[in-house]
Amino acid sequence: MQTKPSTVDQYLSDLPADRRVALETVRGVILANLDKDYEEGIQYGVIGYFVPHRVFPAGYHCDPKQPLPFAGLASRKNYMTLHLMCIYDSSPLADWFREAWAKTGKKLDMGKACVRFKKVEDLALDVIGEAFRRVPAEKYIRHYEDAMRMMAARTTKGPPGKKVAAKPASKSTKPSRKKS
Repeated sequence: MQTKPSTVDQYLSDLPADRRVALETVRGVILANLDKDYEEGIQYGVIGYFVPHRVFPAGYHCDPKQPLPFAGLASRKNYMTLHLMCIYDSSPLADWFREAWAKTGKKLDMGKACVRFKKVEDLALDVIGEAFRRVPAEKYIRHYEDAMRMMAARTTKGPPGKKVAAKPASKSTKPSRKKS
C-alpha cells in the first residue's frame, strides 16, 4: 500500500526522475516569486502553496481547518499540473495570464485554474513567475473575501424588490396520504 507523503521532499522523492526534475524546476520558479506570507507544504495530497492560519485565521471556507489554498503542484497519471486559484475566475489577472502565455507561442492546456503539462518545456515559466509575483497574500485574501461576499449575496438575495422564498426540504413524487 502506497503511503501519502507528508512533506514536499517526500512527495518529490517518490516521483520518477523526469517528473521530479520538472516539478522541482516549476517549484523553483514559484519559490523565487512567492510572497513571504504564503507557505509551502502538502495540502490535499499535493505540493500546496497556501495562506497559513497565522495570516488568515478563518482558513478555507470548505474546510476551515485547512489554510487558504493558493496554488498546487502535482504529478498525475498522464500529466503534471499547476493549479492557480488566483486565476480561477474571469478576473483581469486571468485575462492577463492567458494573453501573456499566448505571446510566448507555447500552447496553453488549461482548465478553469489548472495548467496541465507533460514536460517543463511546455510551460511559460516567466509567465508563471509573474503570476505569482502579481498576487501577494494580502491581495489574494481580499480577492477571496470579495468572492465569498458575492457568493453569499447571490444565495441570499433574489431580484431587487423581491423576497426569496425558502426552498422546500424535499419533494416527494408520491402524493401524501393522511391517516384518519
